[in-house]
Amino acid sequence: MQLAQDMVLTVIARDRPGLIKALSETIAAQDGNWIDSSMARLGGEFAGILRVAVPEGKAGALEAALGSLGDAGIWVTIRKGVESHPPAGRHVRLQMTGVDHPGIIHEISTALSALDVSIDELETRVFAGSMSGEAMFEAKAEIILPDGLDEGMLRETLEELAHDLMVEVDLEAASGHAG
Repeated sequence: MQLAQDMVLTVIARDRPGLIKALSETIAAQDGNWIDSSMARLGGEFAGILRVAVPEGKAGALEAALGSLGDAGIWVTIRKGVESHPPAGRHVRLQMTGVDHPGIIHEISTALSALDVSIDELETRVFAGSMSGEAMFEAKAEIILPDGLDEGMLRETLEELAHDLMVEVDLEAASGHAG
């Protein structure tokens, strides 16, 4: 049995039909296995991150093939040998909603970092409020609380920030995670 090389790829291109086909075709042509991914269209661009495994003997050929996708306007960055060791701790879902303004993510991420909280996933969007039409900000995050962090302390920190930032914050246990 041949050993596999893990790679994490970041991809960006002008959004158009066939991008995933071109990427998956390139990976499959080298016997690569598409393992995990998160991709989205943002502001007319298509961006994503994915993890693949390829037989070690074909890793160089896959790198070259992915590099040649640049000729088609698909830019791929490759990180090899990535080990998957998620941080230990309790998984919690964090949701925030409020009037949009610069700095919300910076303030929240700074507070989380100070408490050694890891952000596992983050999804944000700005949308028109249903009543006022005002720009509203929404963030959903899966965070990992380090062992020993009191959830009450985290709630207190976030509630204080929520008041200052004029956003609503909600914390709940993340489904599908042990802890």
